[in-house]
Order: sequence, then C-alpha cells, then structure tokens
Amino acid sequence: MKKFDIHFSVNYEEEEFFIRTYINEYENLMQLLREKVFLDIFGECKGIGKCGTCLIKTSGITGRSQIMDRNEPNTLIKMGINHPHIRLSCQILVSSDLHNASIKIIDDDAI
Repeated sequence: MKKFDIHFSVNYEEEEFFIRTYINEYENLMQLLREKVFLDIFGECKGIGKCGTCLIKTSGITGRSQIMDRNEPNTLIKMGINHPHIRLSCQILVSSDLHNASIKIIDDDAI
C-alpha cells in the first residue's frame, strides 16, 4: 500500500468526514478520530479499552479488525451493549481493514 491508501467515512453529529490515512499513521482509530474529527471528550482512558467513551458503530470493516479482543468485550458487556457493530474505537488499529468502511461516532445514550 502507498501512503494515504486507506479511505473511509465518518459521521458525527449530522456531518460527514472523508478520512484519508495510511497504516500506522495513528496507533488506533480513537487517536485518528480525535485529531481528524476534532473530538475533545473522546477516549478518556487514553486507549486501554475500559471507559467506553470512544463508542462507534461500524460498517464495512474487514479482516482482523472485526474481532473484539483485549478489554473491549468486557467493557461493552458492562455497558449493557451486545451489538456486533458497536465498538470501542481505541481497540481498532489503523490498517487496511478500515478501507471503504463507514464509521459513526455515537454516545452511549444513543444506543
């Protein structure tokens, strides 16, 4: 892959953002969203997957990124969330698995 070969869309508060990135530009999707969508209160635990403040709804993610592991399943269960497309963005690595995906930033009140 060449630089900026990962393209996907992000919806946040009725606005759509078209993101262009490349593998390892950011450590995880949460960090990318904070910087490119200008989110202030997002990811309070700084990416360890325990606070649940970086909730997203995914569509079109492929490969290994579809698998929930580490702290993500337990955090979502504690929040009462049992939906395969509701994820913690901090637990998704920036990789080609995001190419052509759609991401919607949500808060736990909207679930």
